[in-house]
Amino acid sequence: MNRPLTGPGRGEDPRRVEPGVDDRPVDGRPVVVEEERVVTKPARTSAAAAFALAFGVAAFVCVLIVILSPVGLVLGIVGLILGVIGLRAARRVGITGKGVAIAGLVLSALAIVISIAFAAGVVTVLNNDSAVQRIEQQVDQMRDKLPDHVEVPQP
Repeated sequence: MNRPLTGPGRGEDPRRVEPGVDDRPVDGRPVVVEEERVVTKPARTSAAAAFALAFGVAAFVCVLIVILSPVGLVLGIVGLILGVIGLRAARRVGITGKGVAIAGLVLSALAIVISIAFAAGVVTVLNNDSAVQRIEQQVDQMRDKLPDHVEVPQP
């Protein structure tokens, strides 16, 4: 890679110095100009942030599947903790993942809120005597509609 360096040099731009030998001698000797390269390691995404996103998505999906709501609550809490750890880790040099951690935090928080709201709704319905009686009446009506005898065909 022949990237021009800055400094006094030849050509149209007086600040441009190309790698190679400079025509202007210093102390009677030609000056060798070497190209400067900066080697950087690629930034790594925080593992905590990535796990926070994974747990947040899993928690959100579990909460939307109503029967798995308690599992979603636990996964959401774990995702919330990992999201905070991922945000702190993203502050360090060479580690990225701030956006991933924020997405994990948001999904985990939504899963927790929805799960708590669902649990509160279930508890409210179950503590309401008239609602429980209506549910029992509907179950009895459905039970009465079932046939007494079911014939299963034999092959």
